[in-house]
Amino acid sequence: MKIFYFAWLRERMNKGSEDVSPPQTVTTIDQLIDWKSTTDESFALAFADRDIIRASIDDELVQTDASISGAREIAFFPPMTGG
Repeated sequence: MKIFYFAWLRERMNKGSEDVSPPQTVTTIDQLIDWKSTTDESFALAFADRDIIRASIDDELVQTDASISGAREIAFFPPMTGG
């Protein structure tokens, strides 16, 4: 699957996207964040305050307990404001 990072997450991680193959035990967004945090220090630092980070799966906004089974793309971004 491909993970996309937007706004200050992209800046903190110094990349806009990456391809990942999480283990089969990783089945939700929360578990994906946990797994990536143990394998990538820059990810762990960028996601230190995960409560403010939003996620989408295949262009649909989801909660962090959402299943990633069959996901092609996951995007992480900070809260957005309108104007």
